[in-house]
Amino acid sequence: MHKLPHDILYARTLIANVVFVGNPDTDDWVLVDAGVRMFADTIAETAKKRFRSGKPRAIVLTHGHFDHVGSLQDLLELWDVPVYAHEKELPYVTGAADYPEPDPTVGGGLMARISPLYPHKGINLGNRVQALPVDGTVPHMAGWRWIHTPGHTDGHVSFFRESDRMLIAGDAFITVKQESALAVITQKEEIHGPPTYFTVKWYEAWASVKRLEALDPLVAVTGHGVPMYGVELIEGLRILAQDFDRLAIPEHGKYIDR
Repeated sequence: MHKLPHDILYARTLIANVVFVGNPDTDDWVLVDAGVRMFADTIAETAKKRFRSGKPRAIVLTHGHFDHVGSLQDLLELWDVPVYAHEKELPYVTGAADYPEPDPTVGGGLMARISPLYPHKGINLGNRVQALPVDGTVPHMAGWRWIHTPGHTDGHVSFFRESDRMLIAGDAFITVKQESALAVITQKEEIHGPPTYFTVKWYEAWASVKRLEALDPLVAVTGHGVPMYGVELIEGLRILAQDFDRLAIPEHGKYIDR
């Protein structure tokens, strides 16, 4: 039967997922990503129901796009906890840099066409955020390691646990066609490359998918879409890694044409 490990819970915040990592009924847990704006109370209520302490040990980020940090500052008002991101992502979460503007010409769906409305400005967490350890460990997530998976953003990371081959992939690849409003609504399960409208370095993104496919994950929770398991995940990821240029990279676009 397909199910997540007992210490993994994912929750959807409108268009993006957050992940709670930690055994239920304990006070030892971590939040991965922070979803879209105005979901801080929902995330906090879920934590109170699941854990002995509603406050995590830390928040770790796959990256800093608006739909992954939207409720972060509100959560930090509730929880005084450290935030961790890859060193190359720090400029975008400390106010030093903005992300490239989204490209509405790629993807062929409503979500892509309206992407100029999505925020692309960085946020400023100041000294609340720090770089992930260089040795690949993840603070307060024993048994996990972070993997640099750039392409969607410069400092994008995924998280992998060898013991059960559990992968938290962020937007390195996703399990829904995020460019399509209908697919987002129905959550049709299928493996795709990163959201096209926000991806600017496609060959780095391809290398990142190959890196994750080589891990042979058995379970994956991604930044968009539903979890995937077993043969469907392995085979889908293999095909994406092999044919990424045909399946994921747009033929034309603001960043492709460069």
